[in-house]
Amino acid sequence: LSAPGGVSLIVAQPNINATVAQNILLSVEYSCRGVATIEWKHVSSWGTTKIVEWRSGNYVNISTGYKGRVTTFENGSIQLLNVGMRDAGYYFITVTEEYGTNAYGTIIVNIYEVLYEDLHFVAVLFAFLAAISAILVCFMWLCNKSLHRFQKTTAHKLTASTTEEIELETIEC
Repeated sequence: LSAPGGVSLIVAQPNINATVAQNILLSVEYSCRGVATIEWKHVSSWGTTKIVEWRSGNYVNISTGYKGRVTTFENGSIQLLNVGMRDAGYYFITVTEEYGTNAYGTIIVNIYEVLYEDLHFVAVLFAFLAAISAILVCFMWLCNKSLHRFQKTTAHKLTASTTEEIELETIEC
C-alpha cells in the first residue's frame, strides 16, 4: 500500500491463526523518505486498544496492558507473546511520515483454544482400555496355567489308574 507522499507499507501475512499461549509475529515492512511514527491498535468485541507507538530510531511507548508481551522491530513488525482469547481481532498499523503522509495496514488474528477436556477424555479412555487389556492377558495366562496343571494332574491320575488295572489283571490270571 503506498500513499502519495512516499510512504509504503507491505503486510506479509494479513490473516494469522494461532492457539492460546502461542507467540505470534505481526509482520510488516514499511519504507518512507523521512522519519516515521508507527502505531499499532487492536480492535475486537472488547473495544479498541492502542498497543504500541514508536518513532523509528527513538522512543517506544507500549500500553500498560501489553508491557512485557510486545516486542517491536525496526521494520514496523511487532511480536505478541503468550496470546489469549482476548487477543483475537483486527490489528491496525498506521505509519505516519514526518511530512504528514500515512500508510495503513490490517491483520486479522484468530485465536483458537485447545480443548483439553477432549484430550483428557481420550487419555482416560486409552488408559482404561490398556488396563482392561492387561487384566484380560493376566486372566488368559492364569487360565492357561490352570489348564496345564489340570492336564498334568489328569494325565498322572490316568497313568496311575491304568497301571493298577494292568497289575490287577495280571494277578487274577
